[in-house]
Order: sequence, then structure tokens, then C-alpha cells
Amino acid sequence: MTGKILLSIVLLALLHTGAFCREASAKVEDRQYPLPPGAVRLSGFLENDIQNSIEHWNRGVLPYADFVDFFRNGRSLLALGEIWGKAVRSGCMFYRYTHDPELKRRLEATVKDMMTTQQSNGSISCVRIDQQPDSRGGDLWERKYVMLGMEEYYEWVHPDPEVLESLKKQADCIIEQIGNPPKTPITEQGWSATGIESSTLLEPFVRLYRITGEQRYLNFATYIIEAGGAKGSDLFQQAYDNVEPRNMGLPYPKAYEMTSLFEGAAEYYRITGDQRIKQSILNYFKNIKEKEITIIGNGGGRTGGEEWNSMASEQSNPDITRMMETCIGVTWIKFCSQILRLTSDASSVDKIEKYIYNGLLGAMKPTGDGFSYVNLLNGKKMNDPGWGWHFDDGHDGKLHVTCCNLNGPMGLAYIPYIAVTGSKEGPVINLYNAATVDMTSPAGQNPLKLAIETDYPQSDKVLIKVSPDHPETFTLKLRIPSWSENTSVKVNGKKQTVTAGAYADITRQWKPGDRVEIVFDMKCRVLDSPHGTNRNGDNMQAVTWGPIVLARDENTDRDYNQPVTVKADKTGLVKAVKTKPTLEGTRMEFIIPTTKGTIRMVDYASVNGWSGSQVCTWLHRD
Repeated sequence: MTGKILLSIVLLALLHTGAFCREASAKVEDRQYPLPPGAVRLSGFLENDIQNSIEHWNRGVLPYADFVDFFRNGRSLLALGEIWGKAVRSGCMFYRYTHDPELKRRLEATVKDMMTTQQSNGSISCVRIDQQPDSRGGDLWERKYVMLGMEEYYEWVHPDPEVLESLKKQADCIIEQIGNPPKTPITEQGWSATGIESSTLLEPFVRLYRITGEQRYLNFATYIIEAGGAKGSDLFQQAYDNVEPRNMGLPYPKAYEMTSLFEGAAEYYRITGDQRIKQSILNYFKNIKEKEITIIGNGGGRTGGEEWNSMASEQSNPDITRMMETCIGVTWIKFCSQILRLTSDASSVDKIEKYIYNGLLGAMKPTGDGFSYVNLLNGKKMNDPGWGWHFDDGHDGKLHVTCCNLNGPMGLAYIPYIAVTGSKEGPVINLYNAATVDMTSPAGQNPLKLAIETDYPQSDKVLIKVSPDHPETFTLKLRIPSWSENTSVKVNGKKQTVTAGAYADITRQWKPGDRVEIVFDMKCRVLDSPHGTNRNGDNMQAVTWGPIVLARDENTDRDYNQPVTVKADKTGLVKAVKTKPTLEGTRMEFIIPTTKGTIRMVDYASVNGWSGSQVCTWLHRD
């Protein structure tokens, strides 16, 4: 037997067994793409929050072994199996950013521990084989998060063949159990009326296909798409037909799970190029940003739930006492990042920025060990209780772990992922936090360093130093926020023409030492409340400063909820004075003129409501 024939036989055997895998190529090329791990290093404003969360949460109090025990011993509350996957998912994204050795050690240990719970049918499930699939308990939702956690681990921490093999066994078990009759239909599985949560398996299946190139995983993803995502509704067709989010997936248009489903649809479009799905995700994005997102960048809510409900117009409705679940906000910015990568739509970053600086940081505990379940704009800002479980914290107390304080860190981990990205034309600056960036030029041969020097958003000035090793012509893309109507951009002192709400493309031969100076139009403005279904929410005002939403804080203002009328000119501009914060933990504080004197307002994110203090963001007019 010749060597060539022997080699052919070996290769055929490897292909047949699946041991010889290649990454499936995408049909759609991203307009923007994340830079390699470690390429972006933040400092200052947002970096402090990221490190606070890593130290006190993912690398701190989380009891990973207890999370695994739900799979070893069973769980007494639906969906508790999601906890492990969410914790590992954000930990892996943090590791992508930091390469922290202690974080890696913990992730390696818990992934190995989890793989010991894999059952004989390939499932990693909180329920026994004879009870699978466990519909009301959320079995498929839990398995989805196990897969996502392991996929993030495989991609960013360690491409361990044993992890990949475990993932394939998990996926094959699901394919064996779920599908068209006589199998169990996926839309018949789940605790909600429409079973939408189970269809969010779409994302991990597309990702597994991308890793392995094995067609059955893409076939199963296509099955989910064709099933419509929910019992009684084809969510993808509804989005394609421009149905408003509040009318999708009735009777319960659950915001978190629906957005998670469309995040998977974006991955599916990237692989398949399916134009109907493309239009569906674009319509969904447009309708959410216009009809559901509030001034702090989050959405979803009703008097008793976490659903799409025209929150852009209902956000000042005093009857809505449960709104803006952290899980929704984080999943929303992850979906926005998909839109950013696929389309390079600057408005997607406007929405990401709004949520990061207001809703996300506003939900985070100052101590770094958790996030609020939901946020209110008026009243009790923080809401720690919610779905979850109490674990022994090792200090004679209980650690309350919820879906939201597990998702919050994932929002932080996405900041360096999209702050500065790459494109075929050159680097793209999306967020203006201070940072250093090590990358290569578009040609791929020339090392390129960027230094972003600023205390943004504390001030309006940003300096970017562009330093290629050798002179090269490429395009530097700068996002000009939609709120900055008159932005000044200069390259080595020469003024550039830019447009609010778009990217400024600066194409030139860049040389070491080139400087880009930006001054944003960071003014204080007053906004009138929207007119929703409750007339008691009409006569209100809110105040913003650049991308920052301001609020009155009961911690320093005993009249925080008393009616006032903010003084502004005909264009809505307010002559606010930035002042030294009253409290040490406050990032920004302003003196705001009213018709009866002045009041003090702080950035919404800084209001510490964890001890019960309240907030007033929509101010009642007097």
C-alpha cells in the first residue's frame, strides 16, 4: 500500500468519525470584527468597574461547585441550571480580556467538574434521563447555558478536545429528543405559555456548527427557525412583517428570551446568508430601539412582568413598578453588538453606550458583588430580590445569586469586546473610554498602536494618538454620537467634517505621532416625558448631560421627589454647572437651575439605592 493511499484512508476515517474538524466558513462577512484577545486595554472610568466585578464576583464569591451540584443532585426550582453557564460565560469573556491566571484556574476546574455530570445519553441536565426533556422545569433552557458556557470556554480559555466532544454529545442528545413528530417539538418545551425560552438553543447550535462544520448542527438550527421560535407564533416572520415587539409572541412577549432568540438568529444569518432572517433581525433592532428603550438604555416591563410593552412611551408611567430587568439590558447590548458587526450601524453603539453608562452601571453594586434584578427610574431604584437561589457565602450568611446578577458581568465583559474594533478599511473607535490598543494595520503587516487619552464622559475632550510602525494609508473610523450635534474633530490641527449619528471616515497616510483631537458637544438638556397610557406620567421632565442621565438622589436630597420645573432655553439647553460630588461614590454632580432656585442632580448610575434610598429621574413639574 502506497503512502498516498494510506494517507487518504486515514483522512477519510478522520472525516467519518468527526475527529478531523474545520471551522465552518461564514457566508456573510462582518463589517466590523472584534480585535484579538488582549488587544484592547481600558483604563479609568469603565476599567474600574470591570475589575471590581471580576475581583468580587467571578473570581470572588461565586460557588462554582454548588452550581455544578444542581446537575449532580437535581434542582428544586425551575431553571436553576442556567446559573453555571451564565457564570462561566462571563468569566470566559473576562478572561479573554485579562488573561487572569486565577480566573483561568477557576474556570478550568469548574468545566472539568461539570463534565463529570454528563449522563450516558450525552446530556448535561439537572434531570434524569427518564424525565427528559423536562418542559416545565426549563431543561432545554438550562442545557442551552451549559453549551454557551462551554463554547465560550473552548473559544477563549482552552480549546480542549474533551470539551468539544462533550458539547457534541450534548447537542446530539438534544437532536435525538427534540424535533418534528414523533420527537418532541421544541415549541412545546418550556415554562412559558409559548415555550420561547427553549428555542434560544439556536445560538449554541449555530456556534457549534461554526466550530465543527458538522451539518446536523446547522440542520437543527434551521429546524428552530422553521418552527418559528414560539408556540402559536412565528417570531421571525412577525419581525419580518414589522409587527411591534409588544404584539410578538403573544400572550407574553417576554423581552429577555425574545432578544436572546434574535441574537441566535444573527449568528444564523452570518452562517447562511438567509435574507429573510437578515430583514427580521434588522426590523427587530429598529423596533426595539424606537419603541422599547428608555432613557437609561434598557427596556421591558409591565405592572407584573418583564415583557415588551412600548416602554419608550410608558417609561414615566407611575403604575409600572417592575421594569428594565438587567438580563434584558445585557442581552440587548449583545444583540446590538451583532448588528454593529454585521452592518456597522453607528446607532447600535449609541444604544450600547446609553445602557453601559446608565442602566448597566446603575444596576451594579458599589461593592462589585452583584447587580440589581430590575431598575426603576422613580422610587426604589434597586430591586435585589427576584428569581434565583441563596447559597452559603462561607461567612455565616447567604449569597443571593439571580439571573440578573449573573448577566450583569457579561455586559461589562462586552465593553472591551466592542470598544475598538477592526474593519477592512482600518480601526474603528466605538467607545471613548481611555484605552490603549495594539493591533495591525489593514494590510496586516504593520503593527499599529492607538492611545485614547481622556476622562470621558467626565469631560468632552478626547485625544487619540495614532502610531503605526511605518507610514501607511488606511481609514480611521470614529463614531460620532447622535447626541453630539456639533462635534469638533481635528487631525494634526486640521479640522475634519463630521456628522452626528454616523462614523467619520478619516482616510490618509498615517504616520507615527499623528494626533486626532475630538471635542464633543456635551451639553445639558431637558427632555419632556413621553405620553403613554397613564396621564399621571405626562407632566414630567428628565435631564441629560451628553450620554449621561441625571437624577435626584434621596441620599443627599431630602426633597428628591418634590415637583420642580427645570429652566431651559427654547432648544432645551440647560445652564448646568458641574460641581464637586457630595458623596465619595458619586461620579458626577451638577447644579441645575429651576424656576424656584437650584437643585442638585447626579448621574443616575451613581445613585446608591442598595440601602433603600430612592431616586427621581423623571421630575414632576410644579
